[in-house]
Order: sequence, then C-alpha cells, then structure tokens
Amino acid sequence: MEKISEKILLEKGLPKTNKLAQIKTLNLSLMGLKSEDLPVYLLSKLHSLEQLDLSGNMLQEFPKGLCLPCLKILDCSNNEMEDVVSLEGLSNMEELRLEDNIYLTVNDEHKVIFLLPKLRMFNGKHISSMAHHIRHGSTEILTKRVIGVWERSFSLPDQVTKQSLATVEKSFVRDASTQIKYGPSSLSDYTKWRIEMIAKEYLQSLACSKEEHGVTTPTKENESPAKKQMCDTAANGTTSPPKRTRNADITAEASPRKSSRLSNASTVEASTRKSSRLLSSPMKTETILSSPRKQTRTTIEAALEGSPRKSSRIENIPQKGASKTESPSKAPKSPAVSTPTSRLAKCESPRKTVKDQPTPQKGKTTKTETGTPRKTANGKVSQEPVSLQPIHVLQCHSRQDSPEDFDTQLWACAFEPPQDCGSDLSGGSRTVATCGGETLCVIDCESGHVLKKYKVPGEEFFSLAWSTVLMSRTGGSARPCNILAAGGKRGLVKLIHPRVNLAFGEFRASRRAISIVRFSPCNTTFLFTGTYENKIILWDIGGLDRDYNFQISKLLVLETSSTPLHLCLLPGSQDTQLLSACDEGLFCFDIQLSKNIQKRNEEMEIVFPIYKKNDKKNSYRTIDGLSFLLDDIVASKSHMQGSIYLWSWSATRASWSGKKKEVTAVVLTELQWSSTDIPYLSLGTCPGYGYVVCGDEKGSLWTYHVTVAMIEHFKSGKTIAVTEVLGWPSPVRAGKGPVEGPSINSVAMDPDLRYLVALTDKNMAVVWRREKSH
Repeated sequence: MEKISEKILLEKGLPKTNKLAQIKTLNLSLMGLKSEDLPVYLLSKLHSLEQLDLSGNMLQEFPKGLCLPCLKILDCSNNEMEDVVSLEGLSNMEELRLEDNIYLTVNDEHKVIFLLPKLRMFNGKHISSMAHHIRHGSTEILTKRVIGVWERSFSLPDQVTKQSLATVEKSFVRDASTQIKYGPSSLSDYTKWRIEMIAKEYLQSLACSKEEHGVTTPTKENESPAKKQMCDTAANGTTSPPKRTRNADITAEASPRKSSRLSNASTVEASTRKSSRLLSSPMKTETILSSPRKQTRTTIEAALEGSPRKSSRIENIPQKGASKTESPSKAPKSPAVSTPTSRLAKCESPRKTVKDQPTPQKGKTTKTETGTPRKTANGKVSQEPVSLQPIHVLQCHSRQDSPEDFDTQLWACAFEPPQDCGSDLSGGSRTVATCGGETLCVIDCESGHVLKKYKVPGEEFFSLAWSTVLMSRTGGSARPCNILAAGGKRGLVKLIHPRVNLAFGEFRASRRAISIVRFSPCNTTFLFTGTYENKIILWDIGGLDRDYNFQISKLLVLETSSTPLHLCLLPGSQDTQLLSACDEGLFCFDIQLSKNIQKRNEEMEIVFPIYKKNDKKNSYRTIDGLSFLLDDIVASKSHMQGSIYLWSWSATRASWSGKKKEVTAVVLTELQWSSTDIPYLSLGTCPGYGYVVCGDEKGSLWTYHVTVAMIEHFKSGKTIAVTEVLGWPSPVRAGKGPVEGPSINSVAMDPDLRYLVALTDKNMAVVWRREKSH
C-alpha cells in the first residue's frame, strides 16, 4: 500500500478541501517516509502549497523534479538527508529547517544558502548577512581567480567541437580546483564545488561568445535550453557537487561514492577532541575533509573488466594455464588498459594447490561456492571449499602519493559490520578499512574504489577496528552508525565516522605506540588498546550525541610481560575473558568489571609444544597469529613454527588446575604452513565457511578449508595439508617488470567469504573475490 496517496494528502492538508491545488499547508511528519515514498506526480499538483512539514522521516534527499512554485517554508529536520542540491528547484523558499540530519555538514549549509536565493531563515536563525557573502562576495572573488587560471594556462581550441571542449573543460576544472585556495579548510568542499561550477560556466560563456562570432559551439545531446544559455560568468547555475567531507586533525582524501574519479588530499592542521554539528550554528568553524575530484595516479594501475573507473591499483591477472587440481578455477578476463601515466602488461597469477605441496591432501574434490554461506542447521561449517580470484591490487597508502613508494608497510584490515537498519548504503561486508603508514583507507572491494582516505602526517597506523554505536537524536531516539578506531606509533586513538568523512575525536591511550585496538562485540562502546608499554587498557567511549560529543573513561588495565599483538574475546563469554597474543606468549585475562580490581595480571599463560624447541638463538614464544575458527576452536601460530595450531579453548581451560599459571594447550591438529623466520605475518579466519588463511613471505596465501569431517577426526600431532595456495598475482609495473612477491602482513575475510583482503609490506593491498558456480 502506498504511504502517500491523494486521500492522505487531502486529509493532512489545510485548508480542508477536495482539491490538491488548494492546499496551502501540509504535515507529513513522523510517517517513516523515504525519498521514494514521495510521489512527484501527486505532489506536483500542490500548486498553492506554502508550508510543508517532512520532519521525523527517513528522507535521504528531496524528490528530484518536484516543482512547488509557492513553497516558502519547509521542515526537513530529523531525517537522513545526504544531498541538499535536490532542493535547488524550490526557488521561492524563505524558511528551511535541516537540523538532526547527521550526514549534512557546514558545506551543505553553504550550498543550500547559495542555491535558494530567497532563503532568509535557516534552522530558526536569520542568515541575511551571511547569505549575501555566500551568494555574492565569495562568488566574485572565486570568479576572478578562476578567470586568472584560464588566462594563465588555457585557451579555446581552434576547432571547437564537442570532444575538444570536453577535454579542455576537464583540464580547466581540475587545475582550477587544485590551484585556487580560498576560505577556511572547513569549507573546502563547498569552495571546490563552487570553483567547478564557476569554471564550467566561464568556459561555456567563452564558447557562447565564440559562437556569436560565427563559430559553431557544440552542445550536449538532451541538454536543457537553460543549460545552453549559461554565458554569464557569475551565473548561479549548479553542477553535481562532490561528496561532502569533514574531519578533525586529519588530512583526508575522499573518493565520492558516485564519482568516477579518485581524489587528491589537502592537508588539514587541527587537533580537536570533539566536533560539533554546524547546521544548527552556521558561523561555527570546523575542520573538514576535502573532497577534490582527482587523485594523482601512480605508475601502477589496474585493468579490470567491468570497472570503468581506474584507480592507482596494480593489475593482477590470473595465470593463463591453471593446472587441473583439486581446486580448479577459471582465469578471469583481464585486458590491458592504456592510461596517461602507464600501460599495463599482463602478469602471471600462479595458483598452487595441494598437489604442489610436500604432503598432498587426498580424497578431496573442490567445487566453487555459491553466493551464500553454507552452514548447516546446527551451525557447522560448509562442506565445500570456495574458489578465489584476485580482482584488485591497490597502492593507496603511498607517502606523498608517490607511485614509487614500495616501502610503506600495511598492517591491519577489517570489514565494516552491516548495520541493523538493513540499509545497503552502510557498505555492508563489501567495505573494508585498511591502515599503514600515515593513512587509513576505506575501500569498496567490488569496484576497487578508495571511498575515503585519511592521513595524519607523522603517524604510522598499526591497527584499526570497527564498531556500531548509537548516536542520539532529537526527542530521545537514537540511530546506529559505524565508526572506526585506529592507533599507531603516536599513542593516540583516532575515532572516525567514515560515512560522513568525519574524524570526530581522539584520545591518548599511551605514551608509547599502540599495537592493537579491538572493540567488544557485546559492549560496542568498549574499546581495548594494546600498547608498547606492555599494557592492555579497556576504555568506554560512551554513546555519541548529535554533535559527536563523547565521554571517554578508563575501565581496566591489564599488565602484560611483552607487547600485545592480537586480542580475542571468547565467544559466549565476551565480557568475562580475553586472550592476548603477545611477543612472549599467549595469555588469558579475567576482564569481569564486577570485580573491584582495576589493574590485573594474566590469569594464566597457554603454552604450546613448539616452545620445547626454544634455544639461545631462537624463541618460538612470539604468538603472531590468533583467531577463533569456531566457538571452541582457536587458530594460532608462531613464526618459524612451520604450521598453525588448531586447539580447543574449553579443553585447555578445563585442564587448568588454577595452581600454576601455565597450562598446556590441548592441540587438536596442525595446519601445514611456511617455514619462515619472518614474524608478524598474521592469520585470519572465516567461521561461517570453516576457513583459515595465512600469507607467507613470498606473497602467497595459504588457505585451509576445515570441514566437519576433519573436525570430527582431529588427531593431535597430525598435520593437515594446505587446501590451496593462492600465488602472488605478480602485477607488472610499466617499464619495470613484475613486482616480486612481498610478505603478507595481514588478511581479512568478510563473514560471507565474498571477499578476501591481503595486506603486504610493500604498500599493496590485494582484493580476492569468490567465484560463483555456473
């Protein structure tokens, strides 16, 4: 049933009438409306409508193409508005309310004031003086500077054609956006939006002038007459704006969700503990992420079928002649692409399987997996392995955007959790965050687009974590939003809301570097930080209010004997016990807050058979991989071990007498792995599919599909062979040959195992995608 019908409009409209054209006031508040619920064909009949209340709904934008010529007062507060440009058709608007739209920023405020020439009241405040400056003062200044850029570097082509004009416009807009700096950094998004608009209008005016002197100027097909007549350099025309961005104390690069280009960064120097919403106080200054339209390309790019936008990623093309093995997969088509900076050469992507290994696995026929997790009714793992293919190699953490940076190490990655609201816009499990060097990146795994990029000069990020917290709204309600916490060598934790490009706060967690951060799944505002001070601290960041204010409090301090590398909360008892893999062992801590002891030592240390090999030269006590495969099965490893232990937590815990701190892990089996002496090559698990994955020092991924049959016949001391080794894709740098396989520092899989992301010590992130059966 339609939420809005003619009958409803007549019932909720005033004065009471039987004709839509006579309604002057309409209240559609608190109806749970989304943008698609507003029928343009019906609302367009409200020719006399002067006042419209749409507050308390779920609108993301005002209906496009809706013309309400008499509308003077509009209330869109407490919605989910992301786009104010959709309001530009309401040219007679005098009063507008947009409070409690958490995705709108001060940049959007300036845009809407510019777009609505008669607006005099905004969020209950008079804006006459500010509106005059926005509409006239800054426009005049920016126009002069845009003209200066044109006169210094550009001229119309001798033969004005549609193609030649588009080429000039592209370069002109890019240079103007890059070269012109005006106003505070908090308004960089709005300024760039206006510069692009003015540049296009100025170029159109020159083309119009040339046409008047007898030269034919091409116009785009289906272009509106109004658009063709834009010849005034100060005209108030509009173009689609780049995505809004904001931050505090972070340099950012953002690639708009709907844009076909990646973007450059502009440095923001500020350091604030918390940010404030600006739509309710228009003159307040805030540090904001810039959202420029183009990113400097590296000499390595990707050629991917079905991905029209090209980013600074490395092409990876599977091996042409994959051997027929127990995990067959078809090599995807990967045509080479020529770009202004590089030409890609095809490269080999070897896929080793169990037949390539010293201890082959017998009797297993692998099949490609379908689109959904294959759990049985009792929660056991899938019986069939999956087939993974590399689709992107990204070089997106480069220092100073240098294409020659193959030194920055990438350390941690995590998939964004899906929000309970069920919105596809949250990114779901196809969005992954990565960190390394000075930057954090948020990447769309399917397209390979870098959606957001945050930079903190002088920082080196070692770890990050997602959580879904509640943000309060007007009236006492709250909404969930996904946030990121990240830490590194400066000892500061950065808190970021990526969807709105806002770094809303930070706090000091340590005087030394932060090695690991993890949110609690059951208490989503609880954040654990492991530091090089040999401590694990539990913080509560609290909920967020509408201004992104938060209250940090320290709840617990856990003393470790060495640097914590990985943290795991025990399934089923996530608020009582914590496992910490450290440089000198694996420890279990009691984290129950009901006890009145804030500082605690480990409850017990879990030891492994490999420790018996310790000598003066070699120590095997570094636990550099730790993750739960199932509720009771833990995967852990030590470098130089040559295998990965699968052990039982419950059996290990049950064997602990409590008299001694040390307890021997009840090892179920071992997974064959690389005999390398390189530490800190972390492993990852995907419980829904029974997968363990760990990279090696040569760029390969060792994958293990642990089936129900295997679990039922685990035998301690027996080594299970690798299911499949995914070889390094061997991307080729233009003119410099293939890039050798780096060490794989970290891997992550989304819960549905649609994507696998591997991070390297050579500034490359590799995205693998699961193939579907045909």
